[in-house]
Amino acid sequence: MKLSDNEKRDVIKYLESGKPLPDKYKFLLFDDDREVELVWNGKTSEVTNVVLPFQTIEHIDEPRSEAEIKMQQTLFDTSGHQIQGWTNKLIWGDNKLILSSLKNGPLRKEIEAQGGIKLIYIDPPFDVGADFSMDVQIGDEEFTKKPSIIEEVAYRDTWGKGADSFIAMIYERLSLMSDLLSEDGSIYVHCDWRVNSYMRLVLDELFGSKNFRNEIIWVYTSASNPGKDFPKKHDTILRYSKSDNYIFNGDDIRVEYDEKTISNYKEGLAGSGTFYQGKIKDEKGVLKDGKIPEDWWEMAISARYPIDGLKRTGYPTEKTIPLLERIIKVSSNPDDIVADFFVGSGTTLAAAEKLGRKWIGSDLGRFSIHTTRKRMIGVQRELKKEGKDFRPFEILNIGKYEREQFIGVNDNLREEERQLQQTRKEKEFIKLILSAYKAEPVDSFLTMVGKKRDRLVAIGPINFPVSADFLHQVVAECVEKNITKVDVLGFDWEMGLEADQFKKQGVDLQLRVIPREVFDKRAVEKGQVKFYEVAFIEVKPIVKKNTIAIELSDFSVFYNQDDTGEVEEKLKAGGSKVVIENGQVIKLSKGKDSEVINREVLTTKWTDWVDYWAVDFNFESKKEFVRIKNQKTENEEDTWTGNYIFENEWQSFRTKKDRNLELVSASKEVMKGRFRVAVKVVDIFGNDTTKAIEVNI
Repeated sequence: MKLSDNEKRDVIKYLESGKPLPDKYKFLLFDDDREVELVWNGKTSEVTNVVLPFQTIEHIDEPRSEAEIKMQQTLFDTSGHQIQGWTNKLIWGDNKLILSSLKNGPLRKEIEAQGGIKLIYIDPPFDVGADFSMDVQIGDEEFTKKPSIIEEVAYRDTWGKGADSFIAMIYERLSLMSDLLSEDGSIYVHCDWRVNSYMRLVLDELFGSKNFRNEIIWVYTSASNPGKDFPKKHDTILRYSKSDNYIFNGDDIRVEYDEKTISNYKEGLAGSGTFYQGKIKDEKGVLKDGKIPEDWWEMAISARYPIDGLKRTGYPTEKTIPLLERIIKVSSNPDDIVADFFVGSGTTLAAAEKLGRKWIGSDLGRFSIHTTRKRMIGVQRELKKEGKDFRPFEILNIGKYEREQFIGVNDNLREEERQLQQTRKEKEFIKLILSAYKAEPVDSFLTMVGKKRDRLVAIGPINFPVSADFLHQVVAECVEKNITKVDVLGFDWEMGLEADQFKKQGVDLQLRVIPREVFDKRAVEKGQVKFYEVAFIEVKPIVKKNTIAIELSDFSVFYNQDDTGEVEEKLKAGGSKVVIENGQVIKLSKGKDSEVINREVLTTKWTDWVDYWAVDFNFESKKEFVRIKNQKTENEEDTWTGNYIFENEWQSFRTKKDRNLELVSASKEVMKGRFRVAVKVVDIFGNDTTKAIEVNI
């Protein structure tokens, strides 16, 4: 190390003032043999290491479409679905927390027992100007579903500070993915001109430039006239391996030779040059079944969004099945685990299922999870119809445990200090919810904690569903103190709760769902958090001899998405706009020669709100367990959460092609006795509500 006296003085000044050293001193002071490094504001090598248990919300291994469901007659089920072994996983939540929990939690052992994750494909939100609104169909009309606040918040976190925030977001997640990927695994990262230069350097730093394998150019064409510039008509897919020992099944993705190559071969020209020698012929001198494609892909995928039926969902960032099939075939083998942590509409998972791979998928958007659920059931049905095997999948989330972190206390504190910290955090939680709900705190009641205009406010527990007992306590206090109007807020709700039963006691209860967005302070400060009433479900059991069927007879929601007055003011002459107001989808239209606004209610039937519904004919037959480390013994133990897993035994849902919905389920053959049947309804926004009823046979 050779520094001049002036340089030494400068270094000392920087250190004494606490300022970072200029880059030139870093290289003079330290023997740094690292390659080119990407640096951004706030860069850190620290990554999230939280471990949260996964809640199992739903289990799907019966893509039922038949009219009657018979009891299993034999010991071994031959219908094709896998009863034991690996269950595919669709996870709702922040992929940073999901990746950290997969990496550090008990599910890691299960993944490694299956050989680890062999392939990761991600298509992160690389479009800085993207609008993740979606067109949702209501009858013959469409309206625009805006992204949820949680999606807007995530997008703001990703792009709020431009490239710096995007790189910070993707760096941490790719770092976690690198740790999860098996030693013979590969990762494919989809991007375009906006971020591909940053992405390449991030991947070089995390995976090593020596493990860079390809920069794949996905070419697509469409009519465009940009004026001064060449049309931007390709995406980039960066391919890296974990090591130099990676899967590459080139023969599985061969494409046809062009006519010129075949002609040269037939004329004896193809084998004479050094370029062709051994490349297009096998060891017997026979023309191989096509060539391994180059690193620009156009022939197999002729357009970004083809009109050949492959675009099944209408999801804004949807990619094509052939694109994913090529990636999955070449970089994984049957029974390998394939993962996608920005799952979107589920194209990666659909392609993986069809190709006999296991899969893990996650997304932050509730609508994405719902879209993917329908798509995967459709794939299951398709494979079952063809007599091919398919795997069950389960829907997981970390919501409850993510919330528990908010009021979690330090277990290393003394008992008295722990109690004080617990009390303080619970008060902070109540203050946060009241602020988001725009209510004022009150402290003169046992069960009510706030007031909003002429209604008092009660808040259910953060980590348990609001129960009937809690509602009875609220109502009892209301009756005692002559209170007639109360809003009850909760994250989760005990199935079958109905507020109407308390009206005869003179209490008007409104049950409202606390959205996940309340934990984002910026969303609360800006008044963006919207609470909505718990949906109402009515079902009727149809019992005949030893069979049960369920009729969905009513469903109501109470959403507001738009400021109708503001929309009316901005509406141009001859224009129209579809809005959501008090649980109705309304089309607002302004005449060409008039200022009169016409209002047409599009949701003429309650069924217009239903996108999907499913039945578990014997709810409470499968308890939900989570594996948690015992703090005293350090051993991992399976602990019953007190909840049950919804076993999806029959379902009906709408698709882009088929808008019909069955309102009576298949009949299920059952043994005599008392059954608790659960019905799950998912509305057109992807929000689900479950109700359970007692049935006697």
